[in-house]
Amino acid sequence: MGNLFQSSSSDRDRSQNDLYTEPVPLPWSEQGDSSSFRDFFGIIRRRLFVVIGVATIVIGINVNSVVNQKKEYESSFRLLVEPVNEDSTALDITKDPNLTKSILDYESQIQVLKSPDLLRDVIEKLQKSYPDINYDILVNSLTVVRLGETKIIEVRYRGDNLEQVHDIANHIAQDYLKYSLEKRQTKLRQGIGFVEKQLPTLQKRVDTIQRDLQIFRQLNNFVNPETQAQQIAEQVNILSQQRLAVDQLLAQADKNLSELRKQNGQLGVLNDATVYQQLLVQVRQIETQIAAELARFQEDSPTIRTLRERRDNLLPLLTQEAQRFMNVKLAQANTQVQALKVQSEELAKAEKKLQEQRKQLPVLSRKYTELQSKLQVATESLNRFLTTRETLQIQIAQTELPWQLIQPPSKPQSPINADTRRGLIMALLGSIAVGVGAAVLLEKLDNTYHTVAALKEAVKLPLLGNIPFERQLQNEHNRLSKQNNTRLTELKQAINSKHPNIPELTITRVSDYGNYSEKFLEALRVLYTNIQFLSSDRPIRSIVVSSAMTSDGKSTIAFHLAKIAAVMGQRVLLVDANLRQPTIHNFAELNNLWGLSNLISTNSPIEEVIREFPQIKELSIITSGVTPPDPIKLLSSEKMKRLMAEFQNMFDLVIYDTPHLVELADASLLAPHTNGILLAVRMDKTDSSVLKRALDNLKLSRMNILGVVSNAQKRN
Repeated sequence: MGNLFQSSSSDRDRSQNDLYTEPVPLPWSEQGDSSSFRDFFGIIRRRLFVVIGVATIVIGINVNSVVNQKKEYESSFRLLVEPVNEDSTALDITKDPNLTKSILDYESQIQVLKSPDLLRDVIEKLQKSYPDINYDILVNSLTVVRLGETKIIEVRYRGDNLEQVHDIANHIAQDYLKYSLEKRQTKLRQGIGFVEKQLPTLQKRVDTIQRDLQIFRQLNNFVNPETQAQQIAEQVNILSQQRLAVDQLLAQADKNLSELRKQNGQLGVLNDATVYQQLLVQVRQIETQIAAELARFQEDSPTIRTLRERRDNLLPLLTQEAQRFMNVKLAQANTQVQALKVQSEELAKAEKKLQEQRKQLPVLSRKYTELQSKLQVATESLNRFLTTRETLQIQIAQTELPWQLIQPPSKPQSPINADTRRGLIMALLGSIAVGVGAAVLLEKLDNTYHTVAALKEAVKLPLLGNIPFERQLQNEHNRLSKQNNTRLTELKQAINSKHPNIPELTITRVSDYGNYSEKFLEALRVLYTNIQFLSSDRPIRSIVVSSAMTSDGKSTIAFHLAKIAAVMGQRVLLVDANLRQPTIHNFAELNNLWGLSNLISTNSPIEEVIREFPQIKELSIITSGVTPPDPIKLLSSEKMKRLMAEFQNMFDLVIYDTPHLVELADASLLAPHTNGILLAVRMDKTDSSVLKRALDNLKLSRMNILGVVSNAQKRN
């Protein structure tokens, strides 16, 4: 056919073998992510114009500042503001090792040295020679710093007049030395006076809180919250165990009392009654004698009557003894029960009292803690003032030795900012850094995908293809769109004028694929092959090509995928199901007056809307047709479902080009009646949040997503 998609059998075998070696097509052939170093240079390459633009602007500002800056001179001197360690040790009466450390608050001292009060005398002297000098000018040009952790303060003064800079530095040095003896010592004495004035009040406050704490402990028999709580807990535990033991004894006593009131229990107790048992033995002996005598005498014999009288006399005694003994036992048991009840109640009252004390303990503990906290704060304040008084006394003793000018004000010889070359180099480096920072910031704000690796990591779906950017394809689409628009206008004019012969809208094509690169064509072959390998048990017969956003290149992919599939031996039908903004007719250079919308809404046969692609006989196309007022109604109709089934029976592969997914339901209506959706993602353009929303919607509706194809990849 003279088609660039046609290749030799060896080329086809090579393309199929490459499917398993290239890292792009499928997730099972993924390689590791790029290193951070490569990612950084990828950002710089993508944002190169931003880096150059920002760096150019910044370097222009910096160069102008370096070139036009005024020359400045600087004079400096150094002051020893504290005695060295040997002197401090000699003055140390308390032998406190902490006194060998610095006792001067250098940050505060530096602020004092730059204060208006201290510099007022210097300014008055300087204004006689330099009337323009004021406090703002002087302090803005003055720098006072401590040299590391030393006891030396360095003072620097800058200006644009060499002699003036040196003269002002001399005046400042003399004024600082004067201050070291006069004003500084005076302020220290004022500080001691303030501290001594506050000490009696603080001491009185500490004494008052200590007395309140002592009274609180005495009233509540309260030593320590933790100790008190532990003691109460131990006492409660002991009382609880004692009450448990008493309750057990009480239960046993109640049980014994109940048994005594029963006949069986009484018989058991009477076994231990000595008098009762003796009487019982006598009664039994008499009954034995009566039984023996009855064998010898008659019932009314004197012997028998005597024995019976003796027995009858003993029986009341036996009964009385049994009653007496049982009354004693019952009284004892009842007394024991009452005593145990009283003991249990007393233990319960004691335990309840302790529980009430435990409930009151948090209140007492809080009051105790408050008193302790107040005492601690008051004590710390008192100690702090005492320490401050001692420190100030030591400082006064030390300030009797004046500050030493160990390095007099230097006379500047050359400007401090004369190194223009170094300034330009720093300006260049700084500008590049700002440009790179701007590029990184834009990259962070960018919500699109720039690399295939990033896309695969984000979507977690098979990446079926990586279509490179093809400038020739973009130019061709623009040209065809303009030509078709012009031809369509002419055709409509012909219809409006009731032209008897309406011509077929076709354009002579120079070549099927023009000058497309082999890389672009090979990527399409890989995409088609990967789609075929998705299902091993049955081939892919129909797919929906869509995208998350508009202008992601889904129609381009659908059109060229249909062509490559037809060239590789499949009978392919490309259906433009985008009834809103169709584009397939522009790619195929066909008119769009009669198509899918007409087929659904009328009873026309399928053959009237199916058109063969001129250069590829295996490829048939159904354009979208006239734009309907309600595309959803047509696509969701039963007739559309029947048509899709007929399409699949008539062709080996049916490809549907649909509108984008977000906020539109067109693709979701067609996808359930196909083998799945192929999702196009345009590199450097598709918004990741929109893509995520589209994928979430597809997963929510349980659509079969075949995979993703990246489009317009401009770099590897």
